[in-house]
Amino acid sequence: MNDQTPSRRELMKPVQLLGMAFGAAMFAGIVTLISMGFFQQRTAEEAQVAVITALVVAGISFIAVLLIVSLLLLAVDPADLTKTIDKPVLLPEEETPDESGTQAPKA
Repeated sequence: MNDQTPSRRELMKPVQLLGMAFGAAMFAGIVTLISMGFFQQRTAEEAQVAVITALVVAGISFIAVLLIVSLLLLAVDPADLTKTIDKPVLLPEEETPDESGTQAPKA
Protein backbone atom coordinates (compact mmCIF):
# COMPACT_ATOMS: atom_id res chain seq x y z
CA MET A 1 0.00 0.00 0.00
CA ASN A 2 1.07 3.52 -0.64
CA ASP A 3 1.10 5.92 2.34
CA GLN A 4 0.61 8.99 0.18
CA THR A 5 -2.95 10.17 -0.24
CA PRO A 6 -3.97 10.74 -3.86
CA SER A 7 -4.46 14.28 -5.03
CA ARG A 8 -7.78 15.67 -6.17
CA ARG A 9 -6.68 15.40 -9.79
CA GLU A 10 -5.82 11.73 -9.32
CA LEU A 11 -9.19 11.08 -7.67
CA MET A 12 -11.35 12.65 -10.36
CA LYS A 13 -9.59 12.62 -13.70
CA PRO A 14 -11.27 14.31 -16.66
CA VAL A 15 -12.11 10.97 -18.27
CA GLN A 16 -13.98 9.96 -15.13
CA LEU A 17 -15.91 13.25 -15.16
CA LEU A 18 -16.89 12.71 -18.78
CA GLY A 19 -17.82 9.09 -18.07
CA MET A 20 -20.04 10.08 -15.16
CA ALA A 21 -21.75 12.77 -17.23
CA PHE A 22 -22.19 10.37 -20.16
CA GLY A 23 -23.72 7.74 -17.88
CA ALA A 24 -26.19 10.26 -16.49
CA ALA A 25 -27.05 11.41 -20.01
CA MET A 26 -27.65 7.82 -21.16
CA PHE A 27 -29.89 7.20 -18.17
CA ALA A 28 -31.90 10.36 -18.81
CA GLY A 29 -32.23 9.55 -22.51
CA ILE A 30 -33.40 5.99 -21.89
CA VAL A 31 -35.89 7.10 -19.25
CA THR A 32 -37.24 9.69 -21.69
CA LEU A 33 -37.59 7.10 -24.45
CA ILE A 34 -39.39 4.70 -22.14
CA SER A 35 -41.71 7.37 -20.75
CA MET A 36 -42.62 8.61 -24.23
CA GLY A 37 -43.51 5.07 -25.36
CA PHE A 38 -40.75 4.64 -27.94
CA PHE A 39 -40.60 0.87 -27.39
CA GLN A 40 -44.33 0.41 -27.96
CA GLN A 41 -46.28 0.25 -31.20
CA ARG A 42 -46.16 3.88 -32.31
CA THR A 43 -46.19 5.65 -35.64
CA ALA A 44 -42.94 6.77 -37.22
CA GLU A 45 -43.66 10.41 -36.41
CA GLU A 46 -44.25 9.67 -32.72
CA ALA A 47 -41.06 7.61 -32.57
CA GLN A 48 -39.11 10.42 -34.21
CA VAL A 49 -40.45 12.96 -31.71
CA ALA A 50 -39.50 10.62 -28.85
CA VAL A 51 -35.94 10.20 -30.17
CA ILE A 52 -35.44 13.94 -30.66
CA THR A 53 -36.79 14.68 -27.19
CA ALA A 54 -34.56 11.99 -25.67
CA LEU A 55 -31.49 13.41 -27.41
CA VAL A 56 -32.29 16.92 -26.15
CA VAL A 57 -32.83 15.65 -22.59
CA ALA A 58 -29.62 13.60 -22.75
CA GLY A 59 -27.63 16.59 -23.99
CA ILE A 60 -28.98 18.88 -21.31
CA SER A 61 -28.30 16.35 -18.57
CA PHE A 62 -24.76 15.71 -19.91
CA ILE A 63 -23.90 19.39 -19.78
CA ALA A 64 -25.61 19.92 -16.40
CA VAL A 65 -23.88 16.99 -14.69
CA LEU A 66 -20.50 17.93 -16.14
CA LEU A 67 -20.88 21.55 -15.03
CA ILE A 68 -22.21 20.74 -11.54
CA VAL A 69 -19.58 18.12 -10.72
CA SER A 70 -16.78 20.34 -12.04
CA LEU A 71 -17.94 23.28 -9.94
CA LEU A 72 -18.22 21.06 -6.86
CA LEU A 73 -14.64 19.90 -7.39
CA LEU A 74 -13.49 23.51 -7.56
CA ALA A 75 -15.03 24.12 -4.14
CA VAL A 76 -12.68 21.60 -2.50
CA ASP A 77 -9.34 22.96 -1.37
CA PRO A 78 -6.64 20.36 -2.09
CA ALA A 79 -4.87 21.28 1.16
CA ASP A 80 -8.00 20.32 3.13
CA LEU A 81 -7.77 16.74 1.87
CA THR A 82 -4.65 16.10 3.94
CA LYS A 83 -5.87 17.76 7.17
CA THR A 84 -7.60 15.79 9.89
CA ILE A 85 -10.85 17.45 10.98
CA ASP A 86 -11.73 16.73 14.62
CA LYS A 87 -14.14 19.58 15.34
CA PRO A 88 -17.53 20.70 14.05
CA VAL A 89 -17.09 22.04 10.55
CA LEU A 90 -19.87 24.65 10.46
CA LEU A 91 -19.23 26.27 13.84
CA PRO A 92 -16.72 29.10 14.12
CA GLU A 93 -13.62 28.22 16.12
CA GLU A 94 -14.44 30.38 19.16
CA GLU A 95 -17.99 29.03 19.50
CA THR A 96 -17.22 25.32 19.85
CA PRO A 97 -19.64 23.80 22.42
CA ASP A 98 -18.23 21.73 25.26
CA GLU A 99 -19.50 18.27 26.27
CA SER A 100 -22.47 19.61 28.32
CA GLY A 101 -23.89 21.36 25.25
CA THR A 102 -23.30 24.90 26.51
CA GLN A 103 -20.99 27.35 24.86
CA ALA A 104 -17.39 27.17 26.01
CA PRO A 105 -16.14 30.46 27.53
CA LYS A 106 -13.80 32.48 25.39
CA ALA A 107 -10.23 32.44 26.64
